[in-house]
Amino acid sequence: MTIPDPFATPRPLAGRRALVTGAGSGIGRAVALALAAAGASVAAADLHAEPLNTLLVELKSAGVDAQVLTGSVTDLADVKRWVITMQDRWGGTDILINNAGLQHVSPVHEFDEARWEYLIDVMLTGAFRTTRHALSGMLEQGWGRIVNIGSIHSLVASRYKSAYVAAKFGLLGLTRVVALETAGTGVTANCICPSYVRTPLIEQQLPLLSAKHGLPESEVLAKIILPACPLGRLLEPEEIAASVLFLCSDAASGITGSAFTVDGGWTAQ
Repeated sequence: MTIPDPFATPRPLAGRRALVTGAGSGIGRAVALALAAAGASVAAADLHAEPLNTLLVELKSAGVDAQVLTGSVTDLADVKRWVITMQDRWGGTDILINNAGLQHVSPVHEFDEARWEYLIDVMLTGAFRTTRHALSGMLEQGWGRIVNIGSIHSLVASRYKSAYVAAKFGLLGLTRVVALETAGTGVTANCICPSYVRTPLIEQQLPLLSAKHGLPESEVLAKIILPACPLGRLLEPEEIAASVLFLCSDAASGITGSAFTVDGGWTAQ
């Protein structure tokens, strides 16, 4: 068997068609740009049109076909519309990146129930919806890559993040079920589990964690967020995008059902 070389061509994903959710900022934006640079046609989905329109200019500058899709992974009609749009424009979906996410910090006994349901709907049920409606086409064509953007909190827990942790643990479980059901079909499913990444999601947590831990906001990063990570820094979105590119390549065809950990040594302790 000849093992594909992921670096043999400068555009290893040329001809592939990718859908990225939560693409307006942070990891999703970096992933969309990386996929485009690798030659894939990219549909970038997010709630808000303004950051998507800015992203579209950059995607097209990579010399590939690209489009933006507004809507929510919590809305089944939006998800179906995205998949149908990709079918009509490009003939299907090869790559699905489930990245849409958000955070809410609160003790369990004070956690707003509606907020709990919304976080689970976005990060777990939303990933199920997109997978459910993109997967049939992947199976029919005999090739597909599903990469779920989980978290270190797919593997370990933290205080005050019950809904996020529950959703990310569930996302890893969903990933593994899909991997087992698609084994041997040419479709793979993996979950990337990064430690803290420099994104708006982290920036928005700083004042909340400051209040919960009784620390100045300027000290939260150094005293609460980074001590668990031996690397001692935030990861960059582009580092996660690089892992996505590898898992989408033919060289990663033997990797499925994995918790692909990019955690700066967190779980080595």
